[in-house]
Amino acid sequence: MQAVFDGHNDVLLRLWSNARKGADPVREFIEGTGRGHLDLPRAKKGGVMGGLCAIYIPSEGGLNLRKPDANGHYQTPLSAPLERPRSLDIALELASIAHKIDRAGGWSLCRSGADIDKAVADGRFAAVLHMEGCEAIDKDLSALEVFYAAGLRSLGPVWSRHNIFGHGVPFAYPMDPDAGPGLTDAGRELVKACNSLGILIDTAHMTAKGFWDVAELSDQPLIASHSNAHVLTPVARNLTDRQLDAIRERKGIAGLNYAVTMLRADGRENADTPLEDMVRHIDHMVSRAGIDCVALGSDFDGALIPRDIGDAAGTQNLIVALRRAGYGEEDLAKICRENWLRVLRSAWHEA
Repeated sequence: MQAVFDGHNDVLLRLWSNARKGADPVREFIEGTGRGHLDLPRAKKGGVMGGLCAIYIPSEGGLNLRKPDANGHYQTPLSAPLERPRSLDIALELASIAHKIDRAGGWSLCRSGADIDKAVADGRFAAVLHMEGCEAIDKDLSALEVFYAAGLRSLGPVWSRHNIFGHGVPFAYPMDPDAGPGLTDAGRELVKACNSLGILIDTAHMTAKGFWDVAELSDQPLIASHSNAHVLTPVARNLTDRQLDAIRERKGIAGLNYAVTMLRADGRENADTPLEDMVRHIDHMVSRAGIDCVALGSDFDGALIPRDIGDAAGTQNLIVALRRAGYGEEDLAKICRENWLRVLRSAWHEA
């Protein structure tokens, strides 16, 4: 079994949503309930040693993906920008759940590479707090300092909606990621602050212009935590070959997203998506970015994933498929965990 450090999940959102209906989020994660994709029992079964756990603020009314037309084409309008007071309240509630799980021994909240090493040695899930869309952060970045003190070590300036820091890409097929403006002036200051503090910057969900803005401003490895190859599945969320080449040049990460709409050549939302589609994207990403710059970013609890994986317990099914496709254990170790651990240490000023 190859141990996996997963570059993106939305388990905190699921736990928060269920807590609002009366569930105990700590018990749900530690004991497991079969809901969603990720909890401690299923992580252990699937060899998932840890990952980036997102603080994500859902849009009011949720995301209503447009149904595809007869050709399978769709374009979902961007969600409306969020108000900061509500966003901050929800972000704090999600962070509180993360800390309660930490105190209960369900995982270890990790702020450094040494913390991850200790969590793994102790047999605990190594959780790193990530913020997906920074609607909870003020323009003056005071809240960024507070969230950093609470353990935030990774963020994506935008989700697929606009905010004061930049512009996101819509959920659309077929569509180029060059879908609008990039970072705002406030977003540029956010990138500079993250470089100074040692917070990983994630370009997933950003427009192509935003990606190149981050590439120009940041001194970190270039990261797209859960995005696939646009040439194979032309959704706006996927990476062009030029972006993959830049990730290689900057020794960053392109993390395979398990969302079927980002894997299938037809872009359709269908769980009967073969593992071969996942291997196909890994193959292409490796051919452009290199074996040292490709990893996994499942999007557990945030997307419909292939039935042959199902949830975190099925993670090794992908590893078996990659092994059958010719990947050796050294390369699998890089894809599964070593590449993520390298870039995290680099962004955190430990490399």
